[in-house]
Formats: sequence, C-alpha cells, structure tokens
Amino acid sequence: MPKILVATVKPFAPVAVEQIKKIVEEAGYDFALLEKYEDAEELKRAVADVNALIVRSDKITSEIINAAPKLKIVVRAGAGYDNIDLKAATEKGVVVMNTPGQNSNAVAELVLGMMVYLARNQFNGKPGTELKGKTLGLHAYGHVGKRVAEIAKGFGMPLYAFDPFIPKEIIEKDGVEAVPSVEELYATCQYVSLHIPANEKTIKSINYELMSRMPQNAVLVNTARKEIIDEEGLLKMFAERPDFKYISDIAPDCAAEIGEKYPGRFFFTPKKMGAQTAEANINAGIAAAKQIVNFFEKGDRTFQVNK
Repeated sequence: MPKILVATVKPFAPVAVEQIKKIVEEAGYDFALLEKYEDAEELKRAVADVNALIVRSDKITSEIINAAPKLKIVVRAGAGYDNIDLKAATEKGVVVMNTPGQNSNAVAELVLGMMVYLARNQFNGKPGTELKGKTLGLHAYGHVGKRVAEIAKGFGMPLYAFDPFIPKEIIEKDGVEAVPSVEELYATCQYVSLHIPANEKTIKSINYELMSRMPQNAVLVNTARKEIIDEEGLLKMFAERPDFKYISDIAPDCAAEIGEKYPGRFFFTPKKMGAQTAEANINAGIAAAKQIVNFFEKGDRTFQVNK
C-alpha cells in the first residue's frame, strides 16, 4: 500500500489538505502530513518510508531524494519545478511531475492587478494612465500567458506573443498576434509579461539588449522567476531610461538599490504571490493527489517533467 506524504513549509489551505487526504485514502493509500517543518533534517526523516511526495516550493534536493529509498514520484503542486533536483530524481528512477494550469488564473489576475496598480501610480491620488490601447506582449504562451491574454482583452489591449514551442495558428486563433522573434516582441510592446521557466537557457536571458528595445513608457512584468532577469541590465535600464518601470511578484536581489534610486517606478510583492489564492491552492493540491493515484493505478505519466 503506497504511502503519500504532503510536505509543505507553507501549508495548503485546510480544505485542500482534507480533499487531498480524501483522494489518497479513497484509493486505499496511506496519507501523511508534514507542515511548517523547520529544516531539511526533519524532511529527511519524514520521507524515509514514503512512496510519493507532494510539495509546493519546498526544496527537494539530492540529499532528500537519497533519504527516500522507496520514493517513486514527486509532484510539485504548481507549474514551476526548479525547486526539485531533476537530475538526482532521474538517477534514482523517481518520476517528477508538476500540475500545469492549476494556478494560471491566479497568476494572470495578479499580472493585470499589478499593471493597474502601477499605471495608477500605486493609488497615491495623482493622475495615472489607462491600460486600454497599450500594447501587451506575452513572453511565452502557455497556460498563464493564454489566461493573461483573455483578461487583457477586456481592458482593450492589443496583444502579441512570442513562443517558439506554440504554433502560430494556435496563438492567433485566440486573437493574439504571434511575432517571429523575441526581439520583435520587445520592440513592439509597451508592456511585456514574462511567463518563461528558469533553466540554463533562460537564466539572465532578460537582459539590457532586450529591455532596451522596448518603446517609451516601457513596463516589464515578471511573475515567472527572478533568476531570468539580468539584474545588471535591469539597473542599467533604470539608470538610462527614466520612462522604464518594473513590476515583479518577487523582489530582485538589487531591490534596495532600485528602491533608493527609483521611487515610483517599480512594485515588488513582499513574497512570491502568483499562486497565493485559496482557489489555486486547492486546485493544485487536488491535481497533485489525482496524478499520484493515476500514476500508481494506471502508470499515467502525462505531466512528467524529467523525461
């Protein structure tokens, strides 16, 4: 009988835990819960006899994987999975999955919410600008990018997208203009919203060369990962382009310098907030539990990311 552990420093909502537990136990599996653990040693002890693991932003290192000899599958309840050592998992024959799409609406609503907040000068009483008629570029057109486009249509924003992995026909079927290069996306759009993962190809890929192509009153919106931003280039943009603004749901390492030198031209959430809604919390947790059951019962590896 497989044992499934939910291990989260930042706990799921209680209603999500109850629904995960119900799915696991109805499948005839053992359910275990570890919340708000304090260090890796506590997690290592907890995984010693588990067959499956559900996590959120928790660091699943090679050390943790090696401490779990019975582990068969890890599911990250969310889209990003750079917190899991894929190489170590693959070497041990452990399947790693994410739950794509479950947090998409939460992230997309945050994108537009932060854009409105900064466009209206953080509601400080001074005149701001409107989003209507402003061009919005989507750097990647996956689940989140698609949902951002759907919401932004209601604001009357002309939409563009660059995604080398999505056929032009699929993008343009949604009323979004597909552009042939990332350079053209940045040169075309006043607002650019980032939805790419953090990996060896994308880390620091959003650099000065790209950002400097943006038209006047440029606004870069990052709900992806802070590592994809070349912070040296970001600081150069702030220094050379008084019209440039940056919004992120995780503060860059150079946040203190930006705050000191460029007030009113940025907004950073106190912590990563993209998936922080009750609905996303529940959806991702339930999806993770169902994927584990389907893996053990049917051998379903649909959302495997370490192929």
